[in-house]
Amino acid sequence: MIRPDNAARVRSVVLLAAVVAALVAINLTAHLAGSPVAVLAVPLGAVIVVGVARLVGLQWREMGLSRGELRSGVPYAVAAVVAVFGIVTVAVAIPATRQFFLSDRFDSATAALFAALVTIPLQTVLPEELLFRGVLQGSLGRLFGVRTTLGLGAAAFGLWHVGSSMGLTEGNEGLRSVLGSGAIGQILGIAGAVAATTAAGFVFGWLRHRTTSLLAPVALHWALNATGAVGAAVAWHLPS
Repeated sequence: MIRPDNAARVRSVVLLAAVVAALVAINLTAHLAGSPVAVLAVPLGAVIVVGVARLVGLQWREMGLSRGELRSGVPYAVAAVVAVFGIVTVAVAIPATRQFFLSDRFDSATAALFAALVTIPLQTVLPEELLFRGVLQGSLGRLFGVRTTLGLGAAAFGLWHVGSSMGLTEGNEGLRSVLGSGAIGQILGIAGAVAATTAAGFVFGWLRHRTTSLLAPVALHWALNATGAVGAAVAWHLPS
């Protein structure tokens, strides 16, 4: 007969394995399927994963989504947004760092604002935070200590961005000038993107742990991505 504590651990292991499998499936679908499936893969997948995780026993508080936890994250969310906007404003104003904002995707104000207010929050930030700092971190937390949970979560978040970082140097003038546009430049661009998103994932995860709220990493994640888009549009219209 399986003891209750052993049975609970087995269920937690199964849940974690299912979450990881779901992340792999969602990522592959988002990068290999055609539209509109690829566009809907991450947001729809996040909704399904959260719903299934809740049905099998993962609590709202374990995902940072209980009402009290969301309220407690408000001050941190506001502080994160203000800090990031301030830092990016300075970076765009300095010619030496401005070049790294010159992304071809956001060379117009209209495209940048639409991305910042619609595409980024709905297709990237909210789904990824629900998947990684919500379900994955909650599942890892049942089995591991804080350091291991944050480390594994960050590594998974970094690997999640391998597909989206392909061709990164081709579409960014600043990165292309530093890394080059050949195969080596592409590999370095992917490695750099994975390293950067792994570090970001650790910060997002730590913020989720520190505040117990999913709202804080959501705000920081959105601020970083949105200011990157808006900063790119501004950078294209400033003298080099």
